Amino acid sequence: MQYHLNGFKPGNLQVADAARVPDPIPPLVDLPDEVDVLIVGCGPAGLALARQLADFADIRTCIVEQKAGPMLFGQADGISCRTLEIMEAFNSSELLVKETYQLRQNAFWEPDVNQPQHIKRAHKVADARLGLSEFVHGVVNQSRLHDILLDGMASSINHLRPHYSRRLLELNIDQNLTQDLKAYPVTATFERLNATIGGSETHPAVRTETIKARYIVGCDGARSAVRKNLGIALQGDSANKAWGVMDVLLVTDFPDIRVKSFIQSKEHGAVMLIPREGGYLVRLYVELDLLGQDQRAAQLDLNADDIIAKARLIMNPYQLDVKEVAWWSIYEVGQRVAERFTDLPADLTDAERAGRIPRAFVAGDACHTHSPKGGWGLNTSLPDTFNLGWKLAAVLQGKARPELLQSYEAERRKVAFMLINADREMSALVATQPKKDAAPVKTNTADIEKFIARQNGFIAGTSIGYDASYLCCGHEHQALATGFPVGQRFHSAEAVRLADGCPVQLGHLVKADGRWRIFVFADAVSPVTTTAASTGSEALRLLEFLAHNPQSPLLKYTPAGADIDSVIDVYSVFQQQDLALENLPGSLDPVLQPQKGKFGLRDYEKVFQTDAGHDIFSQRGIDRERGCMVIVRPDQHIGALLPLTDQVGLAQFFARFMIDNS
Repeated sequence: MQYHLNGFKPGNLQVADAARVPDPIPPLVDLPDEVDVLIVGCGPAGLALARQLADFADIRTCIVEQKAGPMLFGQADGISCRTLEIMEAFNSSELLVKETYQLRQNAFWEPDVNQPQHIKRAHKVADARLGLSEFVHGVVNQSRLHDILLDGMASSINHLRPHYSRRLLELNIDQNLTQDLKAYPVTATFERLNATIGGSETHPAVRTETIKARYIVGCDGARSAVRKNLGIALQGDSANKAWGVMDVLLVTDFPDIRVKSFIQSKEHGAVMLIPREGGYLVRLYVELDLLGQDQRAAQLDLNADDIIAKARLIMNPYQLDVKEVAWWSIYEVGQRVAERFTDLPADLTDAERAGRIPRAFVAGDACHTHSPKGGWGLNTSLPDTFNLGWKLAAVLQGKARPELLQSYEAERRKVAFMLINADREMSALVATQPKKDAAPVKTNTADIEKFIARQNGFIAGTSIGYDASYLCCGHEHQALATGFPVGQRFHSAEAVRLADGCPVQLGHLVKADGRWRIFVFADAVSPVTTTAASTGSEALRLLEFLAHNPQSPLLKYTPAGADIDSVIDVYSVFQQQDLALENLPGSLDPVLQPQKGKFGLRDYEKVFQTDAGHDIFSQRGIDRERGCMVIVRPDQHIGALLPLTDQVGLAQFFARFMIDNS
């Protein structure tokens, strides 16, 4: 797809350039008096959380934003493989993939040995992230990702829409109510930024609004008002380095203008060039001056022309004729992480923390800040709340114990430290003068290439995993499926649906609906039999347990009258090529072909088999003789890897945090 030929225009890229106009500012609607979850901030973290919660009819959610309307110009526009996997969980990956400019190559440029004032391409390589996911890392305006999430919210059962033009003034949490699950301990006061609307001399407009909530989540950026009201400090430092960033339409003779390029000059600094969606737009990150102690980038008194001039010096002898600057900014490099991600005090002992219910959370840039060059901000912020959302829903719906909410900080704060450590290393590699009064470093783009290759799984988001806990266990059985590391996301691969021969990406079955998945990868014994008891197939014995045993998690945690897969969804993958649905034991129909809905219709999409072209057993290192079961959390991460024979372990896994609703 091509767009922006005659100038950058934000908005829906499915509309032709000539006809595209920004959406009007949404009208003001009064805040509700009381909600279950209050979200502050309409960035990627806030919208991902709102999008997830919007699909639960019994959860009241409110999201507020200080700006007057949706984002038009994006800042964090890199879309990682993992972010696309999450968007697939919202049934929204196709449009994003269609509009995203895929980054398939990296080029590295250094000073020309023969003409040091000129740059010369060192080499060009395939992007190291290719093959880590069924999706490809790419670039698209952040506002388009926001639009897709907003459309999903509006189309949900709750028709959720943000409340714009609200600035948080005060936040109070009543400590006497925090341990009462039915209480609303959070009180937030907001200022309506256009409070004159609807007012008169006799009845002045209300300037403030107050809302009570069971939980509040601050997704309001690096200067988070929620974080400040909670008294949470950011810990870290600044590199005292300024960079300029701009999206431009330009005419140039630089040959790699449509390739992600790392460019280092001998004396003038570095440029990181990223081609943008539409075929014409380009983003430039340009190394600027070092900052003095306590100096901010805004104090440099530089403008877009200064950034362009510096880029021209760095990219000599190539010409840059900038026709339009769509957006630009100057930022300083720094890496900071919040001392805690919830309202629970950081100095609690394990005994004091046991049973405590956090009521306030910070996510995204509100709890980790860094430079934007790696495109990691959006791609770390959105998974923050993808982790938190299902946990809030499970507790609010009475499916899980409230202590589950403590796991958000334990899992995501570790990722935040991984983020800033990687960003610190990346920033030092790309910059040519890392410290004040220091001599320029030896320009060597090979070090950048090695870093990218070493960190490719983290950059793509696909290798990020959570430590061993009651939500991530079974590491001792990892040899049963080496390609499904416990704690990492479930790495999708194709299998063939038995009912109709359709190839399906198994990872795409894990939607953002709060449900757990159990994937039963069958052992080598054929399941073709009249009864589950008459075969040596451990897969059939496990399915028999799930369908009929009182200790089955399906039977224990599914509310009476609900569909059997409404809490835990089971899929089976068999190795044999000669299977048919009618040859599988009828006693297993409750899990293989469950009857669902008010009409009791059969679900024919639970059973799969491999084929010669899509052998998931080989692709993911699954033990063919023994098989295994993979328990996948609602956020697509692997919660447990167990032998097919470990029915007790399966029951114990869910018993640690689930509430019996049978």
